[in-house]
Amino acid sequence: MNENERIKKEKDGLDVFEDILGYAKTGFASINPDDFTRMRWYGLYQQKPNEGHFMLRIKVPGGELNADQLTTVADITRLYARNITDITTRQNFQFHWLTIEDLPDIFDRLGRVGISTAGACGDIFRNVTGCPVAGIDPSEVFDARPWIDEINRFFLTNKEYSDLPRKFKTSIAGCPQHCSQPEINDIGATAVRRQRLSGDFELGFQVRVGGGLSARPHFAKPLNMFVPQGRLLSIFAAVTGIFRDNGNRENRKKARLKFLVDEWGIERFEEELRERLDWTPDAAEEWAQPRRSFRDHVGVHAQKQEGLYWVGASVLSGRLNADQVAESARIARQYGQGSIRTTNQQNILFPDIRQADVDTVQRALVDAGFAVEASPFRRAAVACTGNEFCNLALTETKRLIVEIVEHLEQTVAIDEPIRINLNGCPNSCGQHHIGDIGLQGCLVKQGKGVTVDGYDVSLGGRLGADSKFVRAIWRKVPATDVKFALENLLNGYVEARDEEDDFSDFVDRHSDDELAAFMKTTFAEGVAAPVPVGAAAEE
Repeated sequence: MNENERIKKEKDGLDVFEDILGYAKTGFASINPDDFTRMRWYGLYQQKPNEGHFMLRIKVPGGELNADQLTTVADITRLYARNITDITTRQNFQFHWLTIEDLPDIFDRLGRVGISTAGACGDIFRNVTGCPVAGIDPSEVFDARPWIDEINRFFLTNKEYSDLPRKFKTSIAGCPQHCSQPEINDIGATAVRRQRLSGDFELGFQVRVGGGLSARPHFAKPLNMFVPQGRLLSIFAAVTGIFRDNGNRENRKKARLKFLVDEWGIERFEEELRERLDWTPDAAEEWAQPRRSFRDHVGVHAQKQEGLYWVGASVLSGRLNADQVAESARIARQYGQGSIRTTNQQNILFPDIRQADVDTVQRALVDAGFAVEASPFRRAAVACTGNEFCNLALTETKRLIVEIVEHLEQTVAIDEPIRINLNGCPNSCGQHHIGDIGLQGCLVKQGKGVTVDGYDVSLGGRLGADSKFVRAIWRKVPATDVKFALENLLNGYVEARDEEDDFSDFVDRHSDDELAAFMKTTFAEGVAAPVPVGAAAEE
């Protein structure tokens, strides 16, 4: 039995809450070391360098918060988190710099507005993600929020599922763009419709299982079944139960559902799943999959509700200060119907804006430091927490993604979204495996005894009908040179692409050596001189 399993068997992670409140009275030094692990079940991680501060993550099912909840996020950011909060790639907010003494008041504030942290971290059923424009998108198959709510309520603090082999990530969405990334979730449910013999349509879900990134990424595999709307919870409970009962509890590096699905094969997994159900699913149909869709919903878009619009704003690096969060709550109250949505691209959306108020809202967002008419780089950029706070990260990320995006905005003229996913280590919280450009942090030797931040540059990741993980192209590029390498690559692409190309086509058509050459020098006609970068890097 590994150490984490011993800790969980001795006391369930959900049983640590009262201990947290007790430690707030007795101080950081009094904390039982095992309870640092259990605290994750309530969204708490020790913050690097593990000397008294914590990160706290809250859960935001489907990415939807009301204005009162958002105001509470602003208050906590200002009072306890040194004026920063981050939107995560699972639509949550997280805070840094918290002390154990802060937590009772923080939990009280969150509880008063209906925000939970239970299951935000730990080996448990995590936040259910969804489409940020659910219920308002004219193109959605149907509004999947009722099923997000049902499943969130079922698993929240449910001790039948509070001791899983590892974390468990899920998504449910009615979005035809599959913006909730079902391909990389442990369970990904997407809305579909099938035609009955009578000619009318039945609504339900296509379900995938066994997706995930980290150091060894896997795409989820579709189950051969049509899942009616009212049966989705039974599928989620059964799949989670299979993982609980059969996942690897000896080796945490192989403890995710993706390894179980890979070991068993999808046919055996589905056979076990059907045995646990009290109903018999029909076989799946061939439902169309989006091709390389961008999936971000940023910008101004007409809702299905006549006369109303949503305004999606880019939050570069996902980081906000308290004033920006408070201003977001004000905008939602004054011009919308009092709610906002977060996205897994670390952005923020404002629904239910009247047409007459759209320009006013855009100006208010720009004044607050957001971008609505965002560049193809800004709207797509994603970055993990990085070594500023994370114990696993090798490199800094938040400042670097800002530097890269601002540089490319000045040096590359391009008319399609380019997804840059930046991660400070191999674990892929920043999802570098699926970026058009994926950057994985590493350390680069530069002379005797000198080591600097660097990045492995990989290309060609995507989700959708032709899902692919990135190909590593140029390793150990010093962080200071990455922006120049990408400038060269993208300007080379603009000059060399075929008329029908998008960036994915361009990457697919070129070899690794050819793509590395684009990064290392500029081939566009009229460019003054090639710009070599990373020359000092050593393997």
